[in-house]
Amino acid sequence: MLSGAKTSTASLLSDYHPATGDPLPVVGDRHVVVDYSDQPVAVVETTELRVVPAAEVDLQFAHDEGEGFETVADWRAAHERFWSGQAITDKTPIVCERFRLIKTV
Repeated sequence: MLSGAKTSTASLLSDYHPATGDPLPVVGDRHVVVDYSDQPVAVVETTELRVVPAAEVDLQFAHDEGEGFETVADWRAAHERFWSGQAITDKTPIVCERFRLIKTV
């Protein structure tokens, strides 16, 4: 993210309201990004937000996550491992968020 290689992130719609108390991000929202020690490292701004079925996540989005995914299948396998507590199907709603780095802290 700090290098600019990561400009998107994915999450499960079930991680947001009403299932949890967390609202969906909104275009224009700014968020502080913290490191593994919970120390602020950057501020990012949401530039796009789409909720799509898992089967509709595209290769450009997978690339933009900056994790080195070569295919959508690679992206999906990695996310299924990450979301291992939840069954993922082609219809599972995925929150696809794009952002831009505003500043490092």
